[in-house]
Amino acid sequence: MLILLVFLLVGVVVYFVWRARNTTLTRQCRWRADRSVAADYYRCLACGGEIRTGGGHEPRTCVARVPRDPT
Repeated sequence: MLILLVFLLVGVVVYFVWRARNTTLTRQCRWRADRSVAADYYRCLACGGEIRTGGGHEPRTCVARVPRDPT
């Protein structure tokens, strides 16, 4: 029984480490494709970040340099 608990604990830790490495997106970032500029151009509605991706997938990281003032 102790071995099963150790495996479960190791599995949970590995899952959280894997999840933290694969997503660095902040909660406020909401990427939307802007096809009027280019097919792979994305703009964030929350922070105002703009980026072109090469693989045709939306960005996973926040690229805004300066946070926008909420007022």
